[in-house]
Amino acid sequence: IQKSRAVIGGQFSEQLAPYLPNFQYLPTECKFIGKPIDFIVFKGMDEKNIQEVIFVEVKSGNSKLNNHEKNLKETIDQKRVK
Repeated sequence: IQKSRAVIGGQFSEQLAPYLPNFQYLPTECKFIGKPIDFIVFKGMDEKNIQEVIFVEVKSGNSKLNNHEKNLKETIDQKRVK
């Protein structure tokens, strides 16, 4: 039950993250995906001039990337993105 509560709490926190004070991107430029990545940020979208696309995975506590998230990170890091 505790693990289930932690997972549900984490999922809820992920969706609220763009509205928290320390989140570094504008909430209006964030699009929630959920799986396999939490957000895609279209930096500059509010000014109708997208300068950068950013993949964001929100983690809290001692959470770590799972295998799918690690694979996605490696794919992005190796610039295999179109």
